Amino acid sequence: MIAVIRIKGQVGIKRPVKETLDRLRLRKKYVCVVFEEPSKEVLGMVKKMKDFVAFGEISEETYKELVEKRGQKDGEGKLKPFFRLHPPRGGIESKKHFGVGKGVLGNNKKMDELVRRML
Repeated sequence: MIAVIRIKGQVGIKRPVKETLDRLRLRKKYVCVVFEEPSKEVLGMVKKMKDFVAFGEISEETYKELVEKRGQKDGEGKLKPFFRLHPPRGGIESKKHFGVGKGVLGNNKKMDELVRRML
């Protein structure tokens, strides 16, 4: 199970990048999408967007907590395909230490911790 969170906003993004983020349903900053069994096409789009999103494996417990705290239903009573999250408590490494490293962007090994900080 892979979670993808958009970290960067909309300012200065080129059109192909914006369209790819729209296809992944990541239209706003701090929106999370979870793919239970991602296809190779989805994985390719996520890897292409590594400079704008944080992605990584999450556990089943984190997913249940995410649905419980942030899951919203649409008009038909179905669960929406995305989750709106808070900015992470304690800040984002890429913004605290600009230029030192990429921080949370790209393939993040501590995705469970990041999602829990954003709930």
